[in-house]
Amino acid sequence: MRIKTATITLALLAGLSTTALAHTRAVQCGNVLDKPGQAPRGASTILVSHDGKVMEIRDGFITVDGAEVIDLQDKFCLPGLIDSHVHLTSELGPTGRLDAVTNSDADWAMNAVKFSRKTLRAGFTTVQDVGARGTDAIYAVRDAINRGDVPGPRIRAAGQIITASGGHGDPRHGYAEAVAAALDRPSICNGADDCRRAVRENIRQGADVIKITATGGVLSNTAAGTEQQFFDDEMRNIVQAAHFMGRQVTAHAHGKGGIEAALRAGIDSIEHGTYLDKDTIKLFKKYDAYLVPTVLAGATVVEMANDPNGFLPPPSRAKALKVGPRMIEMLRLAHESGVKIAFGTDSGVSRHGDNAREFPLMIKAGFTPMQAIRAATVVAAEHLQMADQVGTLESGKWADLIAVNASPLDNIDELLDVGFVMKGGKIYKNRD
Repeated sequence: MRIKTATITLALLAGLSTTALAHTRAVQCGNVLDKPGQAPRGASTILVSHDGKVMEIRDGFITVDGAEVIDLQDKFCLPGLIDSHVHLTSELGPTGRLDAVTNSDADWAMNAVKFSRKTLRAGFTTVQDVGARGTDAIYAVRDAINRGDVPGPRIRAAGQIITASGGHGDPRHGYAEAVAAALDRPSICNGADDCRRAVRENIRQGADVIKITATGGVLSNTAAGTEQQFFDDEMRNIVQAAHFMGRQVTAHAHGKGGIEAALRAGIDSIEHGTYLDKDTIKLFKKYDAYLVPTVLAGATVVEMANDPNGFLPPPSRAKALKVGPRMIEMLRLAHESGVKIAFGTDSGVSRHGDNAREFPLMIKAGFTPMQAIRAATVVAAEHLQMADQVGTLESGKWADLIAVNASPLDNIDELLDVGFVMKGGKIYKNRD
């Protein structure tokens, strides 16, 4: 990539004054997939305003007097990617159980700063964090990124997960009672009224979205299965309380019964969805809900469970070997049936910065490259209620764009090696 100051004035042709363009950038791309789902453009120039928004896209390689030119003429450009399911404050590893009782909120925040930078440099300019260690860490990092103090993607944060006592997401499993007491938190609830309280407390602390564990999960250190763990009235109260306060609700859910109960309760989206079937899909469509499949997480836990020297506790290892292998076919069925699917990885289970490894798994499940990219841009932006800001490269939206060496529509693996990242008009990665 080469950056230079333009000397040819096309301001009049663009219908804009030179003063208005004095602090703009002109990003020249060999090809631009400006609206995933539609055919890409050929050689184009993306004009970016001084406040980091897309002004317009012009055919050909143009220069504008006073505008800085970003030369990506031999690259393929597309919107910044969106991951709808990450956990930025942590990463699964052998010290995880010790970290839970030794790390402070400041430690979790420092983790999130590091992992946010990795995520951004991998080409993911927007994420939804659906469960963070610590109380305030993810909110502090979200706000620091928004201020421009640290590099990272735009974050929509759930904060602490709403979970039932002893359920998936309860951090107290397997610890001595004195330690478990120290790990207690207000997002653990029992009974419909108490669950309403937990939602309101999460929102008071700063949650942009509410995340619940509707079913058991793989990585909780308990042999409690992967089926429904909240009662129906508890889930209905969670959804109602959240919606009253303008928040969407997403549910971790593996088991068929738990997924369906969550959908009937009005949940906006399902994370994982492992044991869904044709009847479950009817409910997805009836309630217009999204699926965030996280197939990469399934592949990751299977690898960990099969490692003879691995660190997964026995209950988690057993669940991983049952749940993980089912996820590709789950995604295939949901995709073929027309469920709305938003890209999500569960990074934090897999390594941060490896988010794009979800794409080849989506191809394996029957997606075309265009469909997979659309799930990580247009559909994910709609899911996160941010379609007016991100997801496509259009006038008035944030100038979040990435560039790769060749068309990912021909080879999705191009997205595994993003060489250029711009977020809000600012360059965060530039590898010639």
